[in-house]
Amino acid sequence: MKDMEPTKSALDDPEHAAFAWRRYRRLMAWMSLASLAATVGCLLLLSKMIGTIPLHMMIATSAGVFLSVLLASALMGLVFLSSGTGHDDAIRDVLRDGEEDA
Repeated sequence: MKDMEPTKSALDDPEHAAFAWRRYRRLMAWMSLASLAATVGCLLLLSKMIGTIPLHMMIATSAGVFLSVLLASALMGLVFLSSGTGHDDAIRDVLRDGEEDA
């Protein structure tokens, strides 16, 4: 039977974890600017298509576009953080371990 202890990932090292989280925060800063650019672009496109945009539509569109792009980038950034640091490989796969024992 395999050892029940999970393997260590690079995020267990405080220096490596600090570097990874700094890189993630830097990515999110750039993606905030990209979200802002997407929001402004969307508002400009809407104003060109329909003319004057009502205030409530402008607020709803801005919030929806900005938060959607930012949420997508945050989740993808976490996927890359987890994969790039080896954190995904540090899990113990119970299903695969069960197949080897049988």
